[in-house]
Amino acid sequence: MSTVPGFFDSGFLRQRDDTATELMDDHDGDVAALARTYERFRLVNAVVSNQRAVYRRWVRPCLSPTETRRVLDIGTGGADLPRALLRWARADGLRLEVTAIDPDARSLDWALAQPADPGLVLRRVSSSELADAGERFEVVTSNHVLHHLDGHQFGALLADSERLAADGGIAVHADIERSRYGYAGFALGTLPFSRNLLAGSYIRADGLTSIRRSHTAAELAAVLPPGWRVRRGIPSRLEVVWEADA
Repeated sequence: MSTVPGFFDSGFLRQRDDTATELMDDHDGDVAALARTYERFRLVNAVVSNQRAVYRRWVRPCLSPTETRRVLDIGTGGADLPRALLRWARADGLRLEVTAIDPDARSLDWALAQPADPGLVLRRVSSSELADAGERFEVVTSNHVLHHLDGHQFGALLADSERLAADGGIAVHADIERSRYGYAGFALGTLPFSRNLLAGSYIRADGLTSIRRSHTAAELAAVLPPGWRVRRGIPSRLEVVWEADA
């Protein structure tokens, strides 16, 4: 628990630390460590991100066994979420295409080097470029993106999401909720794996930094534009949601 001095101080994590920087955001960082981070995201996110809950609650109800529906994953990183969504949709006999986008060429290069997955479209493009081009999706989503954004970027993402899901779609952006419980849980839960499964990756250090950068439900509710709402999930999860027909 010594990763951040002052953890036991009553004020620790009371305020969002938007000045903290994640190691994987350093474009001059260790390429091998970044690759190992993308590789292990699939395992870690399966535990901490509750991606299956996002699929069951938001994606699966929009899918069809006869018509291909489209999902957009913004800031996809190594594209572990899109691959999971496609795997679950196939198991349910539903037709799905996931467009996964990220402005970081490093993540797209890594994702493109992995085995092809039917229904997965990887593009280095921004959400605003897709919206300007008239692209539309049944579901617009992201995972662990919101805490990376400043105020202007946050507002732009929500505005883009509304345009991209305008024709009866939904947008749901999932992220961590900042809390001492979540921080302690991640710190203790990853400690046994720091010298084996997570060794040589950025996951443990950046995960703790992510929690410090993340919002609380009250903080997000105070800044969301009309039509958006925030709901809590487990474990220490937040979902920022917009529904075209709501």
